Amino acid sequence: MCSQAEVRMSSCDGQTKTSAARVLTQEELDRLGGERTLVSDFKQMKLENEAQKNWDLFYKRNTTNFFKDRHWTTREFEELKACREFESQKLVILEAGCGVGNCIFPLLEEDLNIFVYACDFSPRAVEFVKQNPLYCPERCCAFQCDLTKDDLMENVPEGSVDVVTLIFVLSAVHPDKMKLVLENINKVLKPGGIILFRDYGLYDHAMLRFKSGSKLGENFYVRQDGTRSYFFSREFLAELFEETGFQSIANDYVLRETVNKKEGLCVPRVFLQSKFTKPGQPQSS
Repeated sequence: MCSQAEVRMSSCDGQTKTSAARVLTQEELDRLGGERTLVSDFKQMKLENEAQKNWDLFYKRNTTNFFKDRHWTTREFEELKACREFESQKLVILEAGCGVGNCIFPLLEEDLNIFVYACDFSPRAVEFVKQNPLYCPERCCAFQCDLTKDDLMENVPEGSVDVVTLIFVLSAVHPDKMKLVLENINKVLKPGGIILFRDYGLYDHAMLRFKSGSKLGENFYVRQDGTRSYFFSREFLAELFEETGFQSIANDYVLRETVNKKEGLCVPRVFLQSKFTKPGQPQSS
């Protein structure tokens, strides 16, 4: 539990925002401390080389049925509405790592004054976006992109984006390449523009469930299907963004509990929810 001084905000949906990392039980500490052997360098290199293939296979198996539509986005990130100078202003959004469109399509339905650039590592995911009945080229441009090496400016004009959403995306990138992603995004974001971030936080239940032989590095693991996941601390994330030229607006753990009815368990979930800005004044329209 966190002290009252550490808890910044509690919301009515049963989640709490806090600046303090979740405190582990002794059993959880023992479980984490017991895993010291890392996956071999050879297998790590193979996972990196096959990262796109593994995500493409993920979408082949699950099609559009794995993730729920994210209708919570505008509730959690009021900047999607608040950063306009006037109500009818068209907002340009980049959904970096769009998957099959679970975030962008609720946004397009809810707000008629947005244009969305949407990119994903997986060509199959991008095709699912384009096949969606709500996809309209006048309001959305979807394209395949490896954010660690493909220049976003081939599809998005320099300094043209008001808001970037980076939601459960950076965790899938090797920690050594995360800066490359942020440097790429920096080029297309306007001065004064905002990055809205939500991803797996340190000591999330998913992190504690990995079996022996899954650890790739500190807070970095591989799932059975070959996809990888990093679990962020506030400090690591803040340093990552600051070193690539962004300023922190908010950076908090979101703590909540999820009930697994099948197993009769109530499990602790930890996410990191943050907002960063590119320094400079927004250019007048």
